[in-house]
Amino acid sequence: MAGKGLQHLDSSSDDHWITKVTSPLWHNLHMCGRYRLSRRKQIIEEYFDAPGDDDWAPRYNVAPTQPVPIIRQHPKEPKRVMSLVRWGLIPTWSKDASAAAKLINARSETAHILPAFKDALKFRRCLIPADGFYEWQKGGTRQPHCFEVRDGQLFAFAGLWERWKDPNGNWIKSCSILTTTPNTLTSKVHDRMPVILEPEKYDIWLDPGMQDTETVKDLLKPYDAALMRSYSISAYVNNVANDDAQCAMPVELEVSAQSQLFE
Repeated sequence: MAGKGLQHLDSSSDDHWITKVTSPLWHNLHMCGRYRLSRRKQIIEEYFDAPGDDDWAPRYNVAPTQPVPIIRQHPKEPKRVMSLVRWGLIPTWSKDASAAAKLINARSETAHILPAFKDALKFRRCLIPADGFYEWQKGGTRQPHCFEVRDGQLFAFAGLWERWKDPNGNWIKSCSILTTTPNTLTSKVHDRMPVILEPEKYDIWLDPGMQDTETVKDLLKPYDAALMRSYSISAYVNNVANDDAQCAMPVELEVSAQSQLFE
């Protein structure tokens, strides 16, 4: 998964990302491009009441194009299901899978009008479980930070999923994380944040019968900053090949001698 020549993300427009192949050291430039899901499969299934057949092992450095768990409402039965899909949405009309690396995020303000996302917003919404996400401070040394809900509890990003048939006739499922304007906590680091849904909104978000785009758009708000925390972490997380608890370990930043003069 995290091998040679992984993608370095570069801004091309407000609505999607373009990738450039560089070294395995990868600082993501936009929200949200890396996250943590360190719970075991059984805990995730119980928390979201969503059993699944796919295996999952705790991850501390989930990156684009990798398989990730999503929660969907069963289309014919009143139950949720968990399954693994590729992170990076491939529109049904794509000629190849290259779009996946470009469409890991969808802006909540424009998803309802963009061809890549508008049908998924109406018909194929999902939850993307996580227990933390990473962001890099703009400018300077690009200091990485970890963001959590409360003290690191499970939560869910608002996600969209899609189906695409490859040239061999195989169906590939993929997903994208919706983003919105930042709250007061995330705005210190970035001008966007992933949409985190409150648990009481899970049912309506997943309901396949809810096809009113304006209603679902109203759910895509910045999460309450008072219910979140953030802390600085080391550059160990920069390398996607690193995928253990050290990625999310808090670090104390050194205070420069100049700043100490004014204390």
